[in-house]
Amino acid sequence: MNDSEFIQLADQLYQKIEEKIEESGADVDYDQNGSLLTLEFENHSKLIINRQQPLHQVWLATLENGHHYDYNDGKWIDDRSGDEFLTFLSAAIFKQSKETVDFS
Repeated sequence: MNDSEFIQLADQLYQKIEEKIEESGADVDYDQNGSLLTLEFENHSKLIINRQQPLHQVWLATLENGHHYDYNDGKWIDDRSGDEFLTFLSAAIFKQSKETVDFS
């Protein structure tokens, strides 16, 4: 994968996240600033999603941990646990905010 392909895939991921949050009606504010996508909840906690272009990874920072995702076979997969990004993100949103966002 080259840098252009990575940026396109990461942008598509960010767009899907924003669209699914809107569709869900969940009380989740989001703001994209360059390579950062910040999700903020009513309790003022945040999830930070960051594209790491040199590594061709998407990183997710939660209250508990940081996760690094590689693009494999059409999905973003955690390089340690093997978890799929959108499934994990949905669970992380619920854990921090009790809001439900379905990314399927």
